[in-house]
Amino acid sequence: MAHALLLLASASREEELVFWLDRHGRSLAGLPLLATAELARRLRELVPAGDLPLAELPALADGGDIMAAARVLAGEVVAVIAFADPCEPPGSTPDPALLLRACDLAGVPLALNAASADLALRGLAHGRMAYLLFNPVAGQGDPNADLALIRSILEPQLLITVLLTRPDLDPAEQTRELVDILQARPAGDPGDVMIVACGGDGTVSAVAGAVADTGIVLGVIPRGTANAFAAALGIPTDLIGACDTILAGHTHVVDAARCNDVPMILLAGLGFEAGMVDRATRELKTMLGPIAYVLAGAQQLVAQQPFQARVEIDGALTVVQAAAITVANVAPATSVLAQGFGQVIPDDGLLEVTIASPTTRLQGFNALASLLASAVVQSPTTHPDLLCLRARQITITTDPPQKLVIDGEMLEADPVTFTCLPGALTVFAPLPLP
Repeated sequence: MAHALLLLASASREEELVFWLDRHGRSLAGLPLLATAELARRLRELVPAGDLPLAELPALADGGDIMAAARVLAGEVVAVIAFADPCEPPGSTPDPALLLRACDLAGVPLALNAASADLALRGLAHGRMAYLLFNPVAGQGDPNADLALIRSILEPQLLITVLLTRPDLDPAEQTRELVDILQARPAGDPGDVMIVACGGDGTVSAVAGAVADTGIVLGVIPRGTANAFAAALGIPTDLIGACDTILAGHTHVVDAARCNDVPMILLAGLGFEAGMVDRATRELKTMLGPIAYVLAGAQQLVAQQPFQARVEIDGALTVVQAAAITVANVAPATSVLAQGFGQVIPDDGLLEVTIASPTTRLQGFNALASLLASAVVQSPTTHPDLLCLRARQITITTDPPQKLVIDGEMLEADPVTFTCLPGALTVFAPLPLP
């Protein structure tokens, strides 16, 4: 357990430590704890397990303080709270001399009573803490090596708590639970906390959607195939560069959005975009990387059929025949279907809407070429088969109903309403070039 708070107590002072923990329960919420077996039992009775991440050491009688000292020397402990009885003879457990030696060698704070424990907790609260949501199945690299590299860069300056995403749990739900814990802490405690999303755009989008409008700063370490969110904000797509960006501390306030009740950070697509993403399976992306989207796009271009779309903006209704509709909040130039205006502005309080309505495959190729040219020169397209709009809110109804993709995830909904959330996200990103 990385950077845990280690808890020990003599039998005669166990109640005193339990009282201290009860008094500081809200400040400790979400901080990994490491305790001997006898203390762990008491803590599980005191606080719900979900609110107090707890790992257990052997009992003191079985060498729990020796194992604790080993964890300190291994660099797994951020501070030690050890309420030892000063009246007990030398060699009693927990052994203050053993802990003092281990903490001295490892440079770890050691608190032996409630007053010094208060100071230690206050120091932790005003340090820089980061909760890292790490997706081990994202990307094509070795997840263990990648995580080790990330921690080696970040941990000298940040207190890192690693939370692995799980296939049986939506990372957005994991993040919401974490946000609830952090927001329940006393005002101003901790002084500087961040949530870092490490994975592909799906992971980043899920975490960002849960962080939006909370005031918690988001860090992004891309490990996916496209890494569109990072690319759009200029965040380096290599692990070292992304970590350095977080440590530099520069932030960019950007918009978020919602599609019906679903958070949207990047973009949504109806028609062509959704079909392309649906064809670009995880297996195909693992084999081909970004080329998977090119192959899937070529296949979808042949298969795509036009559909009728009713588009409502600010009470005004427009009916069009379309092959693709893209609604973008943040998107890099490589998201070609979002480039009707030549660029997607991430902090203007508006969504960029591009509607493509070619009637033949040749017109479809020409429209794509026009969008690509617009992205290169960063100016709006003038192609007759492309309609470009900017709006804070837009409702779209399709006939027949079309596949919908939001930030790379396939969904079903008709009609769909997109709403921009201006300035909802604060993200670590490089300073813009002059």
